[in-house]
Amino acid sequence: MLDTVLSITVLAALLLLVGAFFLWRRTGNVKNALLMVLLAAVALANVAIWVLPDAGGEAPLDKLEQDPG
Repeated sequence: MLDTVLSITVLAALLLLVGAFFLWRRTGNVKNALLMVLLAAVALANVAIWVLPDAGGEAPLDKLEQDPG
């Protein structure tokens, strides 16, 4: 289930980046476009926190999936 949520988050971040580009090109509204890019960066950072392994070589997502409870 968490895999699905992380996948949707990555897709949403990519769509935010595309939308920010089109918003900037069509209206010239830099402030809202930069806020959209910032939101995409935060979403991708959250995904990276769950997916990237730590110094021990194990990702938090793997630890969560191994927990039987």
